[in-house]
Amino acid sequence: MSFLKPYVRRFGKPFGVAILFLMLETLCDLMQPTLMSRIIDDGVANRQMDVVFRYGGYMLLITAIGALGATLRNIISSHVSLNFGTRLRSDLFRHIQTLSFDSIDKFDRASLVTRLTNDVTQIQNFTNGLMRIFVKAPLICIGSLIMAVRLNPPLSLVLAVVVPLVAILIVFNMRIGFPLFTKVQQVLDRVNGVSREYLSGVRVVKAFNRFDYETDKFGGVNDEYRQASIRVMRMLAIFSPGIMLTVNFGIAAVIWIGGVRVDGGQMQVGHIIAFINYMTQILFSLLMISNVFTMFVRAKASAERIGEVFAEKDTMAWKEGERMQPAESAGSVAFKNVSFSYAKTEPVLRHITLGCRPGETLGIVGSTGSGKSTLVNLIPRFYDATAGTIEVDGVDIRDVEPQRLREKIAIVPQKTVLFSGTIRENLLFGKEGATDEELERAARMAEAHDFIMACPEGYDTRLGQGGVNLSGGQKQRLSIARALIRKPSILILDDCTSAVDTSTESRIKEALRQYAQGLTCILIAQRISSVMDADRIIVLDNGEIVGTGRHDELMRGCQAYQEIYRSQTGKEARANV
Repeated sequence: MSFLKPYVRRFGKPFGVAILFLMLETLCDLMQPTLMSRIIDDGVANRQMDVVFRYGGYMLLITAIGALGATLRNIISSHVSLNFGTRLRSDLFRHIQTLSFDSIDKFDRASLVTRLTNDVTQIQNFTNGLMRIFVKAPLICIGSLIMAVRLNPPLSLVLAVVVPLVAILIVFNMRIGFPLFTKVQQVLDRVNGVSREYLSGVRVVKAFNRFDYETDKFGGVNDEYRQASIRVMRMLAIFSPGIMLTVNFGIAAVIWIGGVRVDGGQMQVGHIIAFINYMTQILFSLLMISNVFTMFVRAKASAERIGEVFAEKDTMAWKEGERMQPAESAGSVAFKNVSFSYAKTEPVLRHITLGCRPGETLGIVGSTGSGKSTLVNLIPRFYDATAGTIEVDGVDIRDVEPQRLREKIAIVPQKTVLFSGTIRENLLFGKEGATDEELERAARMAEAHDFIMACPEGYDTRLGQGGVNLSGGQKQRLSIARALIRKPSILILDDCTSAVDTSTESRIKEALRQYAQGLTCILIAQRISSVMDADRIIVLDNGEIVGTGRHDELMRGCQAYQEIYRSQTGKEARANV
């Protein structure tokens, strides 16, 4: 819960002002039954209308003061809670952005969405309630107890029985409710996860007619959410009426005992009416306190889930002020006995040692799952190597601030990612403030300019989420253009032309050859034809380098490369006929 301390300091003063107005409102509510008893006992009983009017005027004045306090409290509480929720959500989002991939992988993506939305809303609602009814309820309860005891001490013995019984019910409510509300939030994570998975893969679902399967899958988690919510509602359905029944028994006892005492001349009627009013206030305040604890349990469960994210710190460290080497070595990359595994599983890369000179084009090929993408993801330090060192421009990347390192690198990922917005906005991700000439030049090199201009609004054409209104090849070409605008020292192309036809790919490669003079280019490809003219080719197999050299050299001396080549050219298939 320590993550809440900055918000307490930031919003503590307006929160305190709201509580002061709340206390004024509560004080006005507590004075009303006593004034009512004076009207009955002094005015009505003695038939003195001036007393009735005088105390009636006092009640109207106190009501007006209470209404003013309530209005100001509502304005302040709404302002504080909304700003607190906005700030917390923004800080949580920024903190997630600072985490390394290794840290983010510890959380399910759907769970992070739930924590950013529903869990923050739960805490925001509880904060708002604290300044509205959650603090008012115990104040009313304590104040009513004090006023009732002062009014008639013998009759207040009823409260000595009722209040402890209600306290016991509230304690049981908290002990049973916390794990139930935690379970509800966890199941909500799964509901969001299934929904997110379906919406991202809706085309595949339609293509394979898997509506029934997806409906049953969603129905299962939705029913699980319903069952978890029902358990919570059942708990509330037992405890809230139980508290109301206990307090109503107390009110009945007050009426019975008060009637006996009035009949015996030991008590006035106005005292009974005032005492019943105080008992009613106690009833509603205890019910509200029960709801307060229910909201507290729910907010506590959400706060712990948010606290888990804030507690996750970026494990990456670097030396402050460390700089890259001068321009003559710009673009050099060196792997020195590097091994890597995800979350302490089996190693994905084993003892990788290779160097890439400035301006060199390095091709990487290998079978599926050989570790090609993992290898290049270590260069911009998306993950830290388990063993060994990686150097860029002669500097260990663990000594350099990741932001400075990534300014030198542009990467076109295997899975194309575009954002909702215009084509221009997506291209400007590569270089903020790029001119129209730079955008067009990069788009032409990526063979994207023609199809962009064929769109109704050209570079200002809006894209759906993920670029759904573009083909796979068009999305890949935009992704390449976005990387080229950056003008990096190191360009990483991770199988980024798999959806592009051969002739378009050859034109892109020719443009890259002219553009990439002096630029280090690391090219991952499934097709050997995509890397045949690279300065050097690395062959990966099961996380290890099994061959290195040019195409002709590998065809003579690398069996793994020969097998890939034969499978792609069809020679192996013809030999089996």
